[in-house]
Amino acid sequence: MKPCLFALAAIAIAAPAYAAPAPSWVIEKAASKIGFTSSMSGESFSGSFRKWDAAIRFDPKNLAGSSVTTTIDMTSAVTGDEDRDESLPSAQWFFTTKHPQATYAATKFKALGGNRYQADGTLTMRGVAKPLSLPFTLTITGDTAKMTSAIDLNRLAFGVGSGEWASTTAVPANVRVDIVLVDKRAK
Repeated sequence: MKPCLFALAAIAIAAPAYAAPAPSWVIEKAASKIGFTSSMSGESFSGSFRKWDAAIRFDPKNLAGSSVTTTIDMTSAVTGDEDRDESLPSAQWFFTTKHPQATYAATKFKALGGNRYQADGTLTMRGVAKPLSLPFTLTITGDTAKMTSAIDLNRLAFGVGSGEWASTTAVPANVRVDIVLVDKRAK
């Protein structure tokens, strides 16, 4: 074998295998939700984000080619309480004039057995990026997929709730985030 061919063969063997992209999925917004639950002065409340989108490529048989990027419009948070809803975009909470979006991007996935998986990525909120492992359950029936996930996030790690709200006396540090996504395989 000529030296040039030998070098090419050695590079091909040593190079990591390329994973073809997994199939794309289109979110059915009416059946999907990103919600959150917390409490204020001991009284529980729930909310959701009305505007968000996600680019999803996923195949349980091609985790290396799977990816997700979710973008949440932080100005779209609603809880059903007018005072709280007006306060959430403020500099003390989401600071939407400076950070109107939160993003979660993951390109690493693990199978946890059965229909359970974990996405390893980065959550960026209020300009703070932190690694986040997101466990989820996925059921695929034909061309329809349903993903559910629930995770506790420490709001203080992202600077959510500053000033007088940095204390956990009235609002706990952990906020429960619940995700339900219903998707159709892109044609």
